[in-house]
Amino acid sequence: MFTGLIEAVGTVASLIEKGAQAELILDIPFGDELSLGDSVAINGCCLTVASLEDKVHFDILAQTLKVTSLGDLQEGEKVNLERALAIGERLGGHFVQGHVDNIGIISDLSPMGHDYRLEIALPAEVHTLCIDKGSLCIDGISLTIAELTPTSAIFWITPHTLKVTHLNEASIGQRVNLEADLLAKYVKKLLRPD
Repeated sequence: MFTGLIEAVGTVASLIEKGAQAELILDIPFGDELSLGDSVAINGCCLTVASLEDKVHFDILAQTLKVTSLGDLQEGEKVNLERALAIGERLGGHFVQGHVDNIGIISDLSPMGHDYRLEIALPAEVHTLCIDKGSLCIDGISLTIAELTPTSAIFWITPHTLKVTHLNEASIGQRVNLEADLLAKYVKKLLRPD
């Protein structure tokens, strides 16, 4: 379980293809505090620490490569990082599982006064789980939807969020991982006729 509040930004050392799977190796600022088996959300995708030899290694399954943007990562690219929530800590953001629902596309990231306007094109199955002022996790960042259009969600990004996440290096057309609000997914399932 995560909060969607990015703890640090890491750097991709390498992404090694291993057949249908891959190994992701990262330079992580808090790498010396990790143990084998720890969960870390990387761009919103929960992965398990597989090795701590020199850098932090994660195995990426074929299914994870299929439903996330992790396979797009390049050496030197920045990634958003968050360790699993610890009992007794404050809970900001919203409940995030690190289970990516689908991929969206950045269609706008532009300065507007002191803030930034971020627009993400959403696939229909994620769009149906969104509401104005609701939460949506974008590459692991817990964000509030400022406006919901028929095909996208618009967010206002503060200078702080831009500075402490990988959004300061994001580009138009970039694929991002999406995780819809957990409660919205349960409500949709409960209301679906069987």
